Amino acid sequence: MASPQVKRYVIVGMGVRSEFYYKSIIQDFNEVAKLVAICDTNQTRMNAANDHLVELGGSRVPTYKDTDFDKMVQEQKADVVIVTTIDLFHHVYCIRAMELGCDAITEKPMTIDEEKLQLMIDAEKRTGKQVRVLFNYRYAPHHTKVRELIDSNVIGEISTVHMDWILDCAHGSDFMRRWHRNKETSGGIQMHKSIHHFDLVHFWLNTEPELVYCIGGLKFYGKENAQRRGVQNLGDRYLNNDDAKSDPFAIHIDENDRLKRLYLEAEHEDGYIRDRNCFAEGITIEDNLSMIIKYKNDAVMTYNTYAYAPWEGYRCVFNGSKGRIEINVVESGYSAGGEPVAKESEDGGQEKPYIQGGVEQTKIVVYPLFEAPYVVDVVKTDGGHGGGDPVLLRDVLVGDTKDDFKRAAYIRDGGNAVLVGVGANHSMKTGLPIKVQELVRW
Repeated sequence: MASPQVKRYVIVGMGVRSEFYYKSIIQDFNEVAKLVAICDTNQTRMNAANDHLVELGGSRVPTYKDTDFDKMVQEQKADVVIVTTIDLFHHVYCIRAMELGCDAITEKPMTIDEEKLQLMIDAEKRTGKQVRVLFNYRYAPHHTKVRELIDSNVIGEISTVHMDWILDCAHGSDFMRRWHRNKETSGGIQMHKSIHHFDLVHFWLNTEPELVYCIGGLKFYGKENAQRRGVQNLGDRYLNNDDAKSDPFAIHIDENDRLKRLYLEAEHEDGYIRDRNCFAEGITIEDNLSMIIKYKNDAVMTYNTYAYAPWEGYRCVFNGSKGRIEINVVESGYSAGGEPVAKESEDGGQEKPYIQGGVEQTKIVVYPLFEAPYVVDVVKTDGGHGGGDPVLLRDVLVGDTKDDFKRAAYIRDGGNAVLVGVGANHSMKTGLPIKVQELVRW
Protein backbone atom coordinates (compact mmCIF):
# COMPACT_ATOMS: atom_id res chain seq x y z
CA MET A 1 0.00 0.00 0.00
CA ALA A 2 1.42 3.38 -1.00
CA SER A 3 2.28 5.86 1.71
CA PRO A 4 -0.08 8.87 1.93
CA GLN A 5 1.10 12.04 0.26
CA VAL A 6 2.51 14.48 2.80
CA LYS A 7 1.31 18.04 2.24
CA ARG A 8 3.68 20.87 3.05
CA TYR A 9 2.19 23.64 5.19
CA VAL A 10 3.40 27.11 6.08
CA ILE A 11 1.75 29.37 8.65
CA VAL A 12 1.67 33.17 8.50
CA GLY A 13 0.82 34.96 11.75
CA MET A 14 2.31 33.32 14.86
CA GLY A 15 0.07 34.58 17.66
CA VAL A 16 -1.73 32.28 20.09
CA ARG A 17 -4.19 30.95 17.51
CA SER A 18 -1.47 29.47 15.28
CA GLU A 19 -0.87 26.74 17.87
CA PHE A 20 -4.28 25.24 17.10
CA TYR A 21 -2.87 24.21 13.71
CA TYR A 22 0.79 23.44 14.27
CA LYS A 23 0.14 21.36 17.38
CA SER A 24 -2.25 19.17 15.44
CA ILE A 25 0.15 18.84 12.51
CA ILE A 26 2.99 17.80 14.81
CA GLN A 27 1.17 15.52 17.22
CA ASP A 28 -1.81 14.09 15.37
CA PHE A 29 -1.37 14.15 11.61
CA ASN A 30 2.36 14.08 10.88
CA GLU A 31 1.89 11.17 8.48
CA VAL A 32 0.02 13.38 6.03
CA ALA A 33 1.07 16.91 7.00
CA LYS A 34 4.37 18.68 7.59
CA LEU A 35 4.99 22.19 8.84
CA VAL A 36 7.90 23.50 6.78
CA ALA A 37 8.11 27.21 7.71
CA ILE A 38 6.50 30.05 9.65
CA CYS A 39 6.10 33.74 8.87
CA ASP A 40 5.37 36.85 10.93
CA THR A 41 6.19 40.54 11.15
CA ASN A 42 8.01 39.86 14.43
CA GLN A 43 11.13 37.68 14.74
CA THR A 44 10.87 37.37 18.52
CA ARG A 45 7.37 35.94 18.17
CA MET A 46 8.58 33.44 15.58
CA ASN A 47 11.42 32.39 17.87
CA ALA A 48 8.93 31.82 20.69
CA ALA A 49 6.76 29.75 18.34
CA ASN A 50 9.77 27.67 17.33
CA ASP A 51 10.58 27.04 21.01
CA HIS A 52 7.00 25.88 21.49
CA LEU A 53 7.24 23.58 18.49
CA VAL A 54 10.11 21.80 20.24
CA GLU A 55 8.16 21.65 23.52
CA LEU A 56 5.34 19.94 21.65
CA GLY A 57 7.68 17.30 20.25
CA GLY A 58 8.41 18.86 16.89
CA SER A 59 11.47 20.50 15.36
CA ARG A 60 12.32 24.10 14.64
CA VAL A 61 11.42 25.29 11.17
CA PRO A 62 12.77 28.14 9.03
CA THR A 63 11.39 31.59 9.83
CA TYR A 64 10.56 34.31 7.33
CA LYS A 65 9.57 37.91 7.90
CA ASP A 66 6.37 39.08 6.21
CA THR A 67 8.39 40.82 3.51
CA ASP A 68 9.76 37.40 2.48
CA PHE A 69 6.40 35.65 2.21
CA ASP A 70 6.84 34.88 -1.50
CA LYS A 71 10.34 33.60 -0.87
CA MET A 72 9.09 31.29 1.89
CA VAL A 73 6.35 29.75 -0.25
CA GLN A 74 8.70 29.18 -3.16
CA GLU A 75 11.76 27.98 -1.24
CA GLN A 76 9.77 25.61 0.96
CA LYS A 77 7.63 24.31 -1.92
CA ALA A 78 4.49 24.90 0.13
CA ASP A 79 1.23 23.21 -0.84
CA VAL A 80 -1.01 25.06 1.60
CA VAL A 81 -0.76 28.41 3.42
CA ILE A 82 -2.50 28.71 6.80
CA VAL A 83 -3.37 32.34 7.60
CA THR A 84 -3.68 33.35 11.27
CA THR A 85 -2.68 37.02 11.01
CA ILE A 86 -4.81 39.89 12.25
CA ASP A 87 -8.08 39.98 10.32
CA LEU A 88 -7.15 43.04 8.27
CA PHE A 89 -4.52 41.04 6.35
CA HIS A 90 -6.30 37.71 5.79
CA HIS A 91 -7.13 38.65 2.20
CA VAL A 92 -3.54 39.70 1.44
CA TYR A 93 -2.01 36.33 2.23
CA CYS A 94 -4.90 34.23 0.93
CA ILE A 95 -4.77 35.99 -2.43
CA ARG A 96 -0.99 35.86 -2.71
CA ALA A 97 -0.97 32.18 -1.68
CA MET A 98 -3.37 31.36 -4.54
CA GLU A 99 -1.33 33.42 -6.99
CA LEU A 100 1.74 31.41 -5.99
CA GLY A 101 -0.09 28.13 -6.65
CA CYS A 102 -1.18 27.23 -3.10
CA ASP A 103 -4.55 26.65 -1.53
CA ALA A 104 -5.25 28.82 1.51
CA ILE A 105 -6.77 28.01 4.88
CA THR A 106 -7.78 31.04 6.88
CA GLU A 107 -9.07 31.74 10.33
CA LYS A 108 -12.46 33.41 10.48
CA PRO A 109 -13.45 35.96 9.47
CA MET A 110 -12.32 35.44 5.91
CA THR A 111 -11.96 39.22 5.68
CA ILE A 112 -13.55 42.37 7.11
CA ASP A 113 -15.21 44.34 4.29
CA GLU A 114 -16.82 43.84 0.89
CA GLU A 115 -13.92 45.30 -1.12
CA LYS A 116 -11.47 42.76 0.28
CA LEU A 117 -14.04 39.99 -0.12
CA GLN A 118 -14.45 40.86 -3.80
CA LEU A 119 -10.69 40.69 -4.30
CA MET A 120 -10.66 37.19 -2.79
CA ILE A 121 -13.58 36.02 -4.93
CA ASP A 122 -11.87 37.33 -8.05
CA ALA A 123 -8.52 35.76 -7.11
CA GLU A 124 -10.06 32.34 -6.61
CA LYS A 125 -11.68 32.51 -10.05
CA ARG A 126 -8.48 33.78 -11.63
CA THR A 127 -6.09 31.22 -10.11
CA GLY A 128 -8.20 28.08 -9.87
CA LYS A 129 -7.04 27.60 -6.27
CA GLN A 130 -9.34 27.80 -3.25
CA VAL A 131 -9.80 29.37 0.15
CA ARG A 132 -11.10 27.33 3.05
CA VAL A 133 -12.46 29.08 6.15
CA LEU A 134 -12.28 27.26 9.47
CA PHE A 135 -15.67 27.56 11.11
CA ASN A 136 -15.06 25.10 13.94
CA TYR A 137 -18.52 25.69 15.44
CA ARG A 138 -20.05 23.72 12.55
CA TYR A 139 -18.27 20.60 13.79
CA ALA A 140 -19.47 20.69 17.41
CA PRO A 141 -21.75 17.65 17.93
CA HIS A 142 -24.64 19.73 19.29
CA HIS A 143 -24.49 22.07 16.29
CA THR A 144 -24.43 19.16 13.87
CA LYS A 145 -27.41 17.70 15.73
CA VAL A 146 -29.41 20.92 15.20
CA ARG A 147 -28.64 20.74 11.46
CA GLU A 148 -29.77 17.11 11.47
CA LEU A 149 -33.05 17.95 13.21
CA ILE A 150 -33.82 20.80 10.82
CA ASP A 151 -32.92 18.67 7.77
CA SER A 152 -35.27 15.95 9.03
CA ASN A 153 -38.19 18.43 8.85
CA VAL A 154 -39.10 17.75 12.47
CA ILE A 155 -40.44 21.30 12.89
CA GLY A 156 -41.29 21.90 9.25
CA GLU A 157 -40.62 25.15 7.43
CA ILE A 158 -38.77 27.60 9.67
CA SER A 159 -40.08 31.15 9.72
CA THR A 160 -38.21 32.83 12.59
CA VAL A 161 -35.03 32.35 14.60
CA HIS A 162 -34.05 34.15 17.78
CA MET A 163 -30.49 33.98 19.10
CA ASP A 164 -28.93 35.51 22.21
CA TRP A 165 -25.18 34.86 22.28
CA ILE A 166 -23.26 36.34 25.18
CA LEU A 167 -19.58 36.64 26.02
CA ASP A 168 -18.51 36.56 29.66
CA CYS A 169 -16.32 39.29 31.14
CA ALA A 170 -13.09 37.34 30.68
CA HIS A 171 -13.73 36.74 26.98
CA GLY A 172 -15.51 39.98 26.12
CA SER A 173 -12.91 42.18 27.78
CA ASP A 174 -10.10 40.48 25.87
CA PHE A 175 -11.44 41.85 22.60
CA MET A 176 -11.00 45.28 24.15
CA ARG A 177 -7.38 44.66 25.23
CA ARG A 178 -5.84 43.58 21.95
CA TRP A 179 -5.87 44.62 18.29
CA HIS A 180 -9.53 43.63 17.98
CA ARG A 181 -10.44 46.86 19.81
CA ASN A 182 -9.81 48.76 16.56
CA LYS A 183 -12.62 48.53 13.99
CA GLU A 184 -10.18 49.11 11.13
CA THR A 185 -8.17 45.96 11.97
CA SER A 186 -10.94 43.59 13.11
CA GLY A 187 -14.25 44.86 11.77
CA GLY A 188 -15.66 44.60 15.29
CA ILE A 189 -16.94 41.65 17.31
CA GLN A 190 -19.65 41.24 14.66
CA MET A 191 -16.81 40.17 12.38
CA HIS A 192 -14.43 38.41 14.70
CA LYS A 193 -16.86 36.65 17.04
CA SER A 194 -20.45 36.90 15.79
CA ILE A 195 -19.23 35.64 12.40
CA HIS A 196 -19.39 32.15 13.97
CA HIS A 197 -23.03 32.64 14.82
CA PHE A 198 -24.01 34.09 11.46
CA ASP A 199 -22.37 31.14 9.72
CA LEU A 200 -24.09 28.65 12.00
CA VAL A 201 -27.51 29.97 11.00
CA HIS A 202 -26.56 29.74 7.31
CA PHE A 203 -25.36 26.18 7.96
CA TRP A 204 -28.43 25.20 9.99
CA LEU A 205 -30.98 26.65 7.57
CA ASN A 206 -29.00 25.93 4.38
CA THR A 207 -29.57 29.47 3.17
CA GLU A 208 -27.88 32.84 2.55
CA PRO A 209 -28.43 36.31 4.01
CA GLU A 210 -30.34 38.96 2.07
CA LEU A 211 -31.05 41.89 4.37
CA VAL A 212 -29.30 43.13 7.54
CA TYR A 213 -30.35 45.82 9.99
CA CYS A 214 -28.28 46.57 13.09
CA ILE A 215 -28.17 48.87 16.10
CA GLY A 216 -25.06 48.69 18.29
CA GLY A 217 -22.68 50.61 20.44
CA LEU A 218 -19.97 50.62 23.09
CA LYS A 219 -22.00 50.54 26.30
CA PHE A 220 -19.73 49.02 28.96
CA TYR A 221 -16.03 49.10 28.02
CA GLY A 222 -13.99 52.19 27.25
CA LYS A 223 -12.95 55.16 29.37
CA GLU A 224 -16.14 57.19 29.13
CA ASN A 225 -18.37 54.29 30.22
CA ALA A 226 -15.99 53.35 33.03
CA GLN A 227 -15.82 56.88 34.38
CA ARG A 228 -19.60 57.09 34.45
CA ARG A 229 -19.70 53.98 36.67
CA GLY A 230 -16.87 55.17 38.91
CA VAL A 231 -14.22 52.68 37.78
CA GLN A 232 -10.83 53.66 39.21
CA ASN A 233 -8.32 51.78 37.05
CA LEU A 234 -8.15 53.78 33.83
CA GLY A 235 -4.47 53.34 32.98
CA ASP A 236 -3.47 52.59 29.39
CA ARG A 237 -2.33 49.03 30.15
CA TYR A 238 -2.11 46.53 33.01
CA LEU A 239 1.66 45.99 33.14
CA ASN A 240 3.32 47.86 36.04
CA ASN A 241 -0.09 49.20 37.05
CA ASP A 242 -0.72 49.15 40.80
CA ASP A 243 -4.48 49.56 40.32
CA ALA A 244 -4.54 46.43 38.16
CA LYS A 245 -3.51 44.13 41.01
CA SER A 246 -7.08 43.91 42.27
CA ASP A 247 -8.85 44.53 38.95
CA PRO A 248 -10.85 41.44 37.88
CA PHE A 249 -10.64 42.63 34.25
CA ALA A 250 -6.83 42.73 34.24
CA ILE A 251 -4.52 40.20 32.65
CA HIS A 252 -0.90 39.92 33.75
CA ILE A 253 1.19 38.98 30.76
CA ASP A 254 4.41 39.08 32.77
CA GLU A 255 3.02 36.17 34.84
CA ASN A 256 1.79 34.09 31.89
CA ASP A 257 4.69 32.35 30.17
CA ARG A 258 2.91 31.97 26.82
CA LEU A 259 1.76 35.60 26.61
CA LYS A 260 5.06 36.87 27.93
CA ARG A 261 7.08 35.10 25.25
CA LEU A 262 4.75 35.85 22.35
CA TYR A 263 3.91 39.46 23.16
CA LEU A 264 5.69 41.17 26.07
CA GLU A 265 9.16 40.09 25.00
CA ALA A 266 8.29 40.93 21.37
CA GLU A 267 7.11 44.50 22.02
CA HIS A 268 10.48 46.04 21.22
CA GLU A 269 10.14 45.00 17.58
CA ASP A 270 6.72 46.35 16.65
CA GLY A 271 5.30 48.11 19.71
CA TYR A 272 2.23 45.88 19.87
CA ILE A 273 0.73 45.95 23.38
CA ARG A 274 -1.32 42.84 24.22
CA ASP A 275 -2.60 43.97 27.65
CA ARG A 276 -4.29 47.29 27.01
CA ASN A 277 -6.80 48.32 29.64
CA CYS A 278 -10.30 47.48 28.49
CA PHE A 279 -11.42 50.73 30.17
CA ALA A 280 -8.84 52.93 28.46
CA GLU A 281 -9.34 55.26 25.51
CA GLY A 282 -9.08 54.17 21.90
CA ILE A 283 -11.71 51.42 21.61
CA THR A 284 -13.62 51.84 18.33
CA ILE A 285 -15.68 48.62 18.30
CA GLU A 286 -19.06 47.86 19.83
CA ASP A 287 -19.78 45.63 22.81
CA ASN A 288 -23.57 45.47 22.16
CA LEU A 289 -25.35 44.46 18.96
CA SER A 290 -29.04 44.01 18.15
CA MET A 291 -29.80 42.82 14.63
CA ILE A 292 -32.51 41.65 12.26
CA ILE A 293 -31.42 39.40 9.39
CA LYS A 294 -33.64 38.22 6.54
CA TYR A 295 -32.61 35.15 4.54
CA LYS A 296 -33.20 33.96 1.00
CA ASN A 297 -35.58 31.26 2.27
CA ASP A 298 -37.74 34.05 3.84
CA ALA A 299 -36.76 33.13 7.41
CA VAL A 300 -35.93 36.05 9.70
CA MET A 301 -33.55 36.07 12.68
CA THR A 302 -33.37 38.48 15.58
CA TYR A 303 -29.86 38.40 17.04
CA ASN A 304 -28.49 39.98 20.20
CA THR A 305 -25.06 39.83 21.76
CA TYR A 306 -23.16 41.63 24.46
CA ALA A 307 -19.64 41.19 25.76
CA TYR A 308 -19.82 41.56 29.57
CA ALA A 309 -22.05 38.71 30.72
CA PRO A 310 -21.74 36.68 33.96
CA TRP A 311 -21.61 33.43 31.95
CA GLU A 312 -20.81 32.50 28.37
CA GLY A 313 -22.95 30.69 25.86
CA TYR A 314 -26.17 31.10 23.97
CA ARG A 315 -29.86 30.44 23.65
CA CYS A 316 -31.34 29.91 20.20
CA VAL A 317 -34.90 29.05 19.16
CA PHE A 318 -36.33 28.03 15.79
CA ASN A 319 -40.04 28.44 15.09
CA GLY A 320 -41.46 26.29 12.30
CA SER A 321 -44.72 25.14 10.75
CA LYS A 322 -44.64 21.90 12.78
CA GLY A 323 -43.18 23.12 16.06
CA ARG A 324 -40.18 24.66 17.77
CA ILE A 325 -36.57 23.76 18.64
CA GLU A 326 -34.74 25.34 21.56
CA ILE A 327 -31.02 24.93 22.20
CA ASN A 328 -29.31 26.26 25.33
CA VAL A 329 -25.53 26.05 25.70
CA VAL A 330 -23.20 27.11 28.51
CA GLU A 331 -19.57 27.21 27.39
CA SER A 332 -16.47 26.74 29.53
CA GLY A 333 -14.16 29.50 30.69
CA TYR A 334 -11.92 31.69 28.59
CA SER A 335 -8.23 32.34 29.14
CA ALA A 336 -6.20 34.91 27.24
CA GLY A 337 -3.32 32.50 26.67
CA GLY A 338 -5.48 29.62 25.51
CA GLU A 339 -4.40 27.36 28.36
CA PRO A 340 -6.86 25.09 30.22
CA VAL A 341 -8.88 26.81 32.94
CA ALA A 342 -9.26 25.30 36.41
CA LYS A 343 -12.87 25.16 37.52
CA GLU A 344 -13.78 25.43 41.17
CA SER A 345 -15.88 22.51 42.40
CA GLU A 346 -18.90 22.81 44.67
CA ASP A 347 -16.88 21.84 47.76
CA GLY A 348 -14.34 24.59 47.12
CA GLY A 349 -11.65 22.31 45.65
CA GLN A 350 -10.22 22.33 42.15
CA GLU A 351 -11.74 20.06 39.56
CA LYS A 352 -9.77 18.81 36.59
CA PRO A 353 -8.97 21.72 34.26
CA TYR A 354 -11.21 21.88 31.22
CA ILE A 355 -10.29 22.98 27.75
CA GLN A 356 -11.03 26.46 26.52
CA GLY A 357 -13.85 26.34 24.01
CA GLY A 358 -15.35 23.34 25.77
CA VAL A 359 -19.04 22.92 26.47
CA GLU A 360 -20.27 22.59 30.04
CA GLN A 361 -24.00 22.26 29.49
CA THR A 362 -26.08 21.58 26.40
CA LYS A 363 -29.81 21.04 26.16
CA ILE A 364 -31.79 20.66 22.95
CA VAL A 365 -35.57 20.41 23.25
CA VAL A 366 -38.04 19.78 20.43
CA TYR A 367 -41.60 21.05 20.91
CA PRO A 368 -43.83 19.44 18.23
CA LEU A 369 -47.27 20.92 17.61
CA PHE A 370 -49.94 19.02 19.60
CA GLU A 371 -47.42 16.53 21.00
CA ALA A 372 -45.27 16.27 24.11
CA PRO A 373 -41.85 18.00 23.98
CA TYR A 374 -38.74 15.87 24.20
CA VAL A 375 -35.03 16.33 24.93
CA VAL A 376 -32.57 15.35 22.19
CA ASP A 377 -29.44 13.57 23.43
CA VAL A 378 -26.07 14.80 22.19
CA VAL A 379 -22.90 12.79 22.74
CA LYS A 380 -19.86 14.94 23.53
CA THR A 381 -16.33 13.70 22.94
CA ASP A 382 -12.89 14.96 23.94
CA GLY A 383 -11.60 18.22 22.53
CA GLY A 384 -12.71 21.81 22.15
CA HIS A 385 -16.27 22.74 21.21
CA GLY A 386 -17.74 19.52 22.55
CA GLY A 387 -15.33 17.39 20.54
CA GLY A 388 -15.78 19.27 17.28
CA ASP A 389 -12.23 20.64 16.99
CA PRO A 390 -10.51 17.25 16.45
CA VAL A 391 -13.10 16.36 13.80
CA LEU A 392 -12.50 19.67 12.04
CA LEU A 393 -8.73 19.28 12.08
CA ARG A 394 -8.92 15.75 10.68
CA ASP A 395 -11.28 16.93 7.96
CA VAL A 396 -8.90 19.76 7.03
CA LEU A 397 -5.57 17.94 7.27
CA VAL A 398 -6.55 14.40 6.23
CA GLY A 399 -9.79 14.84 4.35
CA ASP A 400 -11.02 11.27 4.76
CA THR A 401 -14.15 12.10 6.76
CA LYS A 402 -17.52 11.28 5.17
CA ASP A 403 -19.67 14.29 5.91
CA ASP A 404 -23.35 14.17 4.99
CA PHE A 405 -23.81 17.63 6.51
CA LYS A 406 -21.18 19.36 4.34
CA ARG A 407 -19.58 21.16 7.26
CA ALA A 408 -16.49 22.22 5.32
CA ALA A 409 -16.71 25.96 4.59
CA TYR A 410 -15.27 27.62 1.50
CA ILE A 411 -15.31 31.08 -0.04
CA ARG A 412 -19.08 31.38 -0.50
CA ASP A 413 -19.73 30.25 3.07
CA GLY A 414 -17.05 32.50 4.50
CA GLY A 415 -18.18 35.36 2.30
CA ASN A 416 -21.83 35.10 3.32
CA ALA A 417 -20.87 35.32 6.98
CA VAL A 418 -18.67 38.34 6.22
CA LEU A 419 -21.57 40.00 4.43
CA VAL A 420 -23.70 39.89 7.57
CA GLY A 421 -20.95 41.61 9.54
CA VAL A 422 -20.40 44.11 6.72
CA GLY A 423 -24.13 44.74 6.61
CA ALA A 424 -24.14 45.40 10.36
CA ASN A 425 -21.36 47.98 10.03
CA HIS A 426 -23.05 49.77 7.12
CA SER A 427 -26.43 49.68 8.84
CA MET A 428 -25.07 51.24 12.03
CA LYS A 429 -23.57 54.07 9.97
CA THR A 430 -26.63 54.76 7.84
CA GLY A 431 -29.49 53.72 10.11
CA LEU A 432 -30.89 51.70 7.21
CA PRO A 433 -31.29 48.01 6.34
CA ILE A 434 -28.64 46.76 3.91
CA LYS A 435 -29.19 44.42 0.95
CA VAL A 436 -25.95 42.50 1.45
CA GLN A 437 -25.91 40.34 -1.68
CA GLU A 438 -25.68 43.53 -3.74
CA LEU A 439 -22.31 44.33 -2.14
CA VAL A 440 -20.35 41.71 -4.11
CA ARG A 441 -20.36 39.83 -7.43
CA TRP A 442 -20.17 36.09 -6.89
